[in-house]
Amino acid sequence: MTRILFAVVTIVFLVSCNNINFEKEPSSKYVLVIHGGAGTILKKNMTPEKELEYRAKLEEALLTGGDILSNGGTSLDAVTQTIIVLENSPLFNAGKGAVFTEEGVNEMDASIMDGFTGSAGAVAGVRTIKNPILAARAVMEKSKHVLLTGKGADEFAGKQGLEIVDSNYFYTPNRWNSYEKAKAKRALENEKHGTVGAVALDIYGNLAAGTSTGGMTYKMKGRVGDSPIIGAGTYADNNTCAVSATGHGEYFIRNVVAYDIAALMKYTRVSIKEAANYVILDKLKKIDGSGGIIAVDSTGRFTMTFNTPGMYRGVITSDGLMEVKIFSE
Repeated sequence: MTRILFAVVTIVFLVSCNNINFEKEPSSKYVLVIHGGAGTILKKNMTPEKELEYRAKLEEALLTGGDILSNGGTSLDAVTQTIIVLENSPLFNAGKGAVFTEEGVNEMDASIMDGFTGSAGAVAGVRTIKNPILAARAVMEKSKHVLLTGKGADEFAGKQGLEIVDSNYFYTPNRWNSYEKAKAKRALENEKHGTVGAVALDIYGNLAAGTSTGGMTYKMKGRVGDSPIIGAGTYADNNTCAVSATGHGEYFIRNVVAYDIAALMKYTRVSIKEAANYVILDKLKKIDGSGGIIAVDSTGRFTMTFNTPGMYRGVITSDGLMEVKIFSE
C-alpha cells in the first residue's frame, strides 16, 4: 500500500511540475507564435539594417522555443524561454528595452497562464527584476496569489532566487530619447506598442500564453496596462486557445480582449481566426482601440491579427513552417 501511495504521489508531482497531461497521447504536433509589439511600424521608417536586427532576434526567439517543443518540452517552458530572449533584447519594450515612465524610471509588467491547469501568475510595476516573465511564473508556481505588484513583487522575486539588477540595467539611449521627446510634449508616446508575448501548443496537447512589457512611454507612476491582467492581455485554456495581446492597454482591459476571443470560441463555436477578427478588427477598431493579438487553439490553428500598420510577429511549427513578419504584408 505504501509503494502504491508513493507512486500515485510521484505521478501527481510530475504532472504538476512538468505540465504534462497524461490523459492525452503525446503527438508530434507543436506550434509557437510570438509577437514583439504592434503599432505604427512602417517599412519607409526603418533602415534595412534595423529590419534585419528585428528579424534576427525574432528568429532567435522562435528557434529557442521551437527547440524546447521539438524535444518534448512543455508549452509553459517554451513560452517562458522565448519571452526571456525578447526581454533581454533592447529592441523590444520589455525587460532590457523597457520604456520610461513620467518620472523617468522603468516599471514593468508580465503574466503567464497554463491552459492545462488554469493556473496563472503576474507581476506589475516591478523595477529591479531582470526577467519579469520569470517573476510571473514564480508567482504562479510558488505563491497562493495571481498578481503581485511593485516593491512586494520585486522582493518576492529576490526571495525566489531570480536575478535582481540595478535600475541602470534597463537604460537604453533609444528609450531615453523617446522619454525626453514625450516629456517635452508632456504627452504619452503610444504609436508603437513594443510589448512582447508568446503562445504555444506542445506535443502533450497543452496550451500556454505569456506577455511582458514596459508599458507606455511617459505613463503615469503606477499605471498598469493589460499585459499583467489575466483575461485582458494574457489567457490560456486547453478547451479553446492561448492568447497574448499588444496594444493600447486601457482598451484591452475594458474589453477583456484575450478572454473575449476564447469565450467567443467556447460559446459560439467560431474559429480562432473568426473570433480574433471580430474582436480586433471590428469591436476594438470601432472604438479606436489599437493593437493586436497572437493566438493558437487546441488543434494547432493559429492567428496573428492586428489593426495597426504593423506588428512584429512570427511562428514556428512541427510541420516545418517558420516565418517572421513585421509590416502589414
